[in-house]
Amino acid sequence: MSLAAVLAALTGIASTDAAECPRKDALGTSRILSVDAKTTPRVGLKSFPQTLALADHEVVLTFDDGPHPPTTSKVLAALAQECVRATFFLIGLHASEHPDMVKRIARAGHTIGHHTWSHPFMARIPFDKAKSEIDRGIAADEMALHGTSTTTPSTPFFRFPYFEATQAELDLLQSRGIVVFGADLWASDWNEMTPEQELKLVTERLAAAGKGIILFHDPKARTAAIMPAFLRYLRENGFRVVHVVPAGTSQKNADTR
Repeated sequence: MSLAAVLAALTGIASTDAAECPRKDALGTSRILSVDAKTTPRVGLKSFPQTLALADHEVVLTFDDGPHPPTTSKVLAALAQECVRATFFLIGLHASEHPDMVKRIARAGHTIGHHTWSHPFMARIPFDKAKSEIDRGIAADEMALHGTSTTTPSTPFFRFPYFEATQAELDLLQSRGIVVFGADLWASDWNEMTPEQELKLVTERLAAAGKGIILFHDPKARTAAIMPAFLRYLRENGFRVVHVVPAGTSQKNADTR
């Protein structure tokens, strides 16, 4: 076994088989990063002191608040065109309304994480209600995805709405082996702006940061509109997309040499 293979095994990282992408000039997904709640229970420098082990010019693309078919479908098309895989943190209510879109996201090879049932300010509600929001959201996502209502997520990734959480809520998720995702930078697409303004904002922030977990919202029309241009920016400026999966996930077509 080569040194590279040993390092990949130790770090839980594998390269994506280039044959997956029919377009030779596509951005592609450069590697798969396995994330384990035991070693990285919370990631994202906007909220926590640590983040994912990304090299310079590596990014993880994440999308919150979906699914919303009119715009999520456009985001999926842009990602597919560039053979890029991302992570979608779904609101349970939306997942229950659009189960076919949830399945479509998963079939495209993207990771599905969880984002509560109804997107409340979690630090401002009683713990029992917050726990219910977490469990009900996970159950709705799992029902849409697998047809089974369970509070044990098949992908133990979670993001708090508005990045607000209490210590008790963080401890609860850690005790259940669920990784809490923050972000390293964001597109601020919840603010009113033109697609051109959003593209300029997020590319300038990425150029300054050099790498990181990026937050978008797929229900936002302006985000759907800029996604082809944003992915082109990544390709033309030497950025590489990393796809995050839970530890222990079977990595089909992974390079194990």
